[in-house]
Amino acid sequence: MSTGTMTSKGQLTLPANLRQKFGLEAGVKVSFEELADGRIAIRPKRLDIRTLRGIVKYAGPAVSIEDMTRAVADAAALRFKRSAP
Repeated sequence: MSTGTMTSKGQLTLPANLRQKFGLEAGVKVSFEELADGRIAIRPKRLDIRTLRGIVKYAGPAVSIEDMTRAVADAAALRFKRSAP
């Protein structure tokens, strides 16, 4: 079991072995959840992809999935042709 220490400002230091194990880096947000038995669960807050909706503005006409698929295929074919000897 790893232990950490709380500072006078209420900050906790998560032991290095746990930071490495869970891929946590400086600046990562975590959530604290009190469990029914009184324990506390600490979980990294992962970005929900739905929060990105609307972040990129597009003022043009609507594009269908079929058109997007075709454009990606065309670009891949062109790239392949350029790389072929």
